[in-house]
Amino acid sequence: MNMNRSNIKSFKSQLHPRNRHRNGYDFQTLMAILPEFSQYVSHNQYGNLSIDFSDPNAVKLLNKALLLQFYRINYWDIPKDYLCPPIPGRADYIHYLADLLAQDNQGKIPKGRGIRVLDIGIGANVIYPIIGHAEYGWSFIGSDINQTVIKLAKQIAHANENLSSALECRWQKDNQHIFKNVINLHERFALTLCNPPFHASLSEAQAATQRKLFNLGKSFDPAKQPMQNFGGQNSELWCKGGEVAFIGKMIQESTLYKQHCLWFSSLISKKDSLAIIKRKLKQINAQDVITVPMAQGQKISRFIAWSFYTSQQRQQLLGQWQHTSHE
Repeated sequence: MNMNRSNIKSFKSQLHPRNRHRNGYDFQTLMAILPEFSQYVSHNQYGNLSIDFSDPNAVKLLNKALLLQFYRINYWDIPKDYLCPPIPGRADYIHYLADLLAQDNQGKIPKGRGIRVLDIGIGANVIYPIIGHAEYGWSFIGSDINQTVIKLAKQIAHANENLSSALECRWQKDNQHIFKNVINLHERFALTLCNPPFHASLSEAQAATQRKLFNLGKSFDPAKQPMQNFGGQNSELWCKGGEVAFIGKMIQESTLYKQHCLWFSSLISKKDSLAIIKRKLKQINAQDVITVPMAQGQKISRFIAWSFYTSQQRQQLLGQWQHTSHE
């Protein structure tokens, strides 16, 4: 795939070509793999097998079955009220990042544990390291400001032999920083990725939940229901200033760690945020900035990536860093 380095203008109408979920869910197979999932599957109004996507238990078991079927994850569990991500969209982010690295590697996706990735805000679900390691063999450092999240992420890593040696979890002690306290002096990363807190306030997060439930034909009463019916701790869903402030902080701090990473990146939920974030990137004189649109059904999302190295420099460093992947 040829990425325009200033912007990819044409939206994809479907998931990435390598995304294992682009043909939908095979509920019969998923029920056979995880029998306890069967109680949540029924025929919808069109006569097709489906689940109630507003039911967090159903979504959680769907994820559990998908991770077992496609990513060799035998143990995966998250407590109630933690973010339960839609796996197809998360996989898209990983695959497009792989394409990004391929451009710096003569068109070939670099694979193996020598490709080190930093996941900012790993979450209790550990979804990006699971997919990235299963698909490409990459190794991950996962950071989070929540100590409980780090503990839960470690449990998943240690319980799955194929993941345990490919993931290290680090607690970010200071919520005013992104990379400081996480990246060590001599560490080098091919990529950083992030699913930032999109909303600017609790009320904004509740409004987003209300819209999601309305689209599913459900109602939402914040006095009776959890803040986020689809799961999520406060720090996962919102922060002061929302995604613009969070990514802005990431951009500023990336200037202090420009020699540690080939590509910095983050998801951006709101189209209106993009122009503001691009202006911030222009101010720090990044060598390359790209925007990659993604689509899952009717939902359009995107991520932005920036690098302080030229393409030629990245090509040289990528090979070097693969062979010096540890301090």
